[in-house]
Amino acid sequence: MIESAVLNRRLARWKILHSKFDIVYVNQKAVKGSAIADFLASRALKDYEPLDFDFPNEHLMCMATAEEGSQKNHPWKLNFDGASNAVGNGIGAVLVSPNEYHYPFTSKLDLDCTNNIVEYEACIMGIRATIERKIKVLEVYGDSILVIYQLKGEWETRDPKLISYRKLVLELIEEFDDITFLYLPRDEN
Repeated sequence: MIESAVLNRRLARWKILHSKFDIVYVNQKAVKGSAIADFLASRALKDYEPLDFDFPNEHLMCMATAEEGSQKNHPWKLNFDGASNAVGNGIGAVLVSPNEYHYPFTSKLDLDCTNNIVEYEACIMGIRATIERKIKVLEVYGDSILVIYQLKGEWETRDPKLISYRKLVLELIEEFDDITFLYLPRDEN
């Protein structure tokens, strides 16, 4: 440590701490830029072609293909799921076209909620994404028995927190010509 007066406090402290473990700290030597350039020049490829970074359509945000006639006779499918644990709350939905194209959606929720609320949030996110795409025939699959059977009207909704969620879903499904809710066991989801 005494051999170099340029060491700052942090380096001196590291040197002292490492000395009891027989670890020797060695300062990094400076490498001249010309040495690196000479090394790279000696290993140059003979058939190298420089990359062309010109992007002619800089104004484009995204490109997508349109699926013709897929909305008329065949239903789209929506799978939704949610998870709530000590780490956080997350929701996801996958919209599947009649041509088997998959469109996934995910989100993290910044609110404290139960598993049932998370399942409703996932369903709502998927239905809203479907409405934005102007899809009119939909099959909705979920692994929450409670949510599916409440939305089908077969079970009564008693929890005050879930009543507003169910009401919102029922308002959203008025946008569809035909919508069905189907229970999908967890191992098949």
